[in-house]
Amino acid sequence: MAEQTSRLKVSEFDGMTIVEFSDRKILDELCIIEIQEELSRLVADKPGIRLILCFKTVEHLSSAALGMLITLRKKIEQGGGKLRLCDINTQIFEVFKITRLNKVFDIYPTIDQARNNF
Repeated sequence: MAEQTSRLKVSEFDGMTIVEFSDRKILDELCIIEIQEELSRLVADKPGIRLILCFKTVEHLSSAALGMLITLRKKIEQGGGKLRLCDINTQIFEVFKITRLNKVFDIYPTIDQARNNF
């Protein structure tokens, strides 16, 4: 039941939408714009979405990508949904801590923990 889009692998599990990133590096503007468009469509199509973003394949993330995540979180919450992040590597998690975004996002070590906390 997984749907492959250009930059994201989207699947459904028990009423939750799980998104895995295809790219190891989310750095350049075009990549971020494409991801943002795909995620925005997904959120717009599912009011009240329970979305998990799984970062297990992502090794590098730009500050612009962090901005995109903040915007996405706002859209989800305005639509009555919830967002969880999981499987963020140590280096990227340090950036979340430095920017205090670890206080803004619900971040879990594994996808199972993210699913269990909805």
